[in-house]
Amino acid sequence: MKILIHDYAGHPFQVDLSRELAKRGHDVVHAYFAGDPGPKGALKRRPDDAAGLRFAGVNIDRPYDKGSMIERRFNDIRYGKEAAKLIAEAKPDVVISGNTPTEAQSLVIKGCKAVDAAYIQWVQDFYSIAASKLLTKKLGFAGAMVGAYYRWIERRQLAGSHGVVTITEDFEPLATKWAGDAKKVVTIENWGALGDITPKPRDNAWARENGIDQKLTFLYSGTLGLKHNPHFLSALARAFGDRANVLVAGQGLGFDTLKETVAKERLNSVKMLPLQPFERLSELLASADILVSVVESDAGMFSVPSKVQSYLCAGRPILLAAPPENLAARIVARENAGLVVSPDDADGFIAAANKLAGDAALRRTLGENGRDYAERAYDILKTTDRFERVFEAALRRASRRAAAPVMAPKASGEPAD
Repeated sequence: MKILIHDYAGHPFQVDLSRELAKRGHDVVHAYFAGDPGPKGALKRRPDDAAGLRFAGVNIDRPYDKGSMIERRFNDIRYGKEAAKLIAEAKPDVVISGNTPTEAQSLVIKGCKAVDAAYIQWVQDFYSIAASKLLTKKLGFAGAMVGAYYRWIERRQLAGSHGVVTITEDFEPLATKWAGDAKKVVTIENWGALGDITPKPRDNAWARENGIDQKLTFLYSGTLGLKHNPHFLSALARAFGDRANVLVAGQGLGFDTLKETVAKERLNSVKMLPLQPFERLSELLASADILVSVVESDAGMFSVPSKVQSYLCAGRPILLAAPPENLAARIVARENAGLVVSPDDADGFIAAANKLAGDAALRRTLGENGRDYAERAYDILKTTDRFERVFEAALRRASRRAAAPVMAPKASGEPAD
């Protein structure tokens, strides 16, 4: 089978899937947005990679600006056209695409149709719903109307797909409604790059190179957007003063906001670094005593932070501010891998931080629990088995559609949400 895995963000765990598929004899192109500044996985061939694996960084002819909504839209369209060109060149049998802006995703789908490839939408979040909430906050009624347009596009994408993979059962009701067929929708939870992210000593080469002393250290690693509420990190610095380090290795609008706050308030305990190379991620995570993640209330159901999977692999306790219904919050609480508080409870967040700071034995137990869970749950062999079944089912649906007689479309209005 010729498979194109399109992971716009280039996250670490999807690469595991591509490598395992290639080992099984499939021809695999792993495509991603090379110009996206977010955290990336091991996106280069290794000596032991199967011959059928190829990495393809898709790029556009200008820097991607997330700060301007108008520029962002045009850049998304540019990106989608470039991704469609790659599909035309690779001529895959099946394409699975996720983490992709709505309009870019439409062009990916158009590229699939041009080469008769089966198309699977990988729902990492409902991009249109997140965009709708952001636009409504910024622009009011006009933003709500634009958001409705994006929901209409995403609904059409799921309806026209040959398969849908959601990362949490929480997404299934809406995905099924939009796809129009429950049989097309399968939930496969995300996983961590278990073999690449392993527990390391607190005192390691990366920590020494970057001057991370043995003082208690909180770490936030990865994209820090405004939905991740950077104010929680500045609150940590104020609460602990010189008793703890607050290390932030990331990028994003929230990262820039935090940097301004740190400079303005002279929060000297905060150390801000750019995203670190993936091959140093285990050492980075090990250099901290407590790993921090934040998901805002209005993003809670439709956003599952992938950094939490990496945190679990690292074997460090997690301090998570997220709605209790969020999948990451449920896993951390259920597996006793950290402390979870509401993202609306700033005092509770600091209280949980103090509890972890004052109990080394608790930190050790929570970290071990997280790694134990990762070793049980993140089985790439079983996960790849499931994806192969999804690909085969999508190919069967694509074949049936191609063989079906062409009928004139019915005149009808667009159904409401």
